[in-house]
Amino acid sequence: VQLQASGGGLVQAGGSLRLSCVASGSIFSSDRMGWSRQAPGKQREWVARISSDASTTYADSVKGRFTISRDNAKNTVYLAMNSLKSEDTGVYYCYSGYYSSPTSSWGQGTLVTVSS
Repeated sequence: VQLQASGGGLVQAGGSLRLSCVASGSIFSSDRMGWSRQAPGKQREWVARISSDASTTYADSVKGRFTISRDNAKNTVYLAMNSLKSEDTGVYYCYSGYYSSPTSSWGQGTLVTVSS
């Protein structure tokens, strides 16, 4: 599976961004998809996931502010981020599969910078 993430950028605190991740090389509609992030100097942390039936789960740190969704016709998963905080700054990675599985596929990451 190849994953291409985009949509990162510089935004002021309180602002919004929408990340996109286009997948190829798999039956996308059957895949569990997710996002994780890595802040400068910190370990990567899981952010959100969406199952093939569109059920979603979020980390407590983003619950109520971020929304993960998918468009199977476009082989794309999205992460809509609202009410952004400086602590949301980091490189955001999309993945296909299970977050901790060695067989999961990962995108190249897109940088989100939230200025306070």
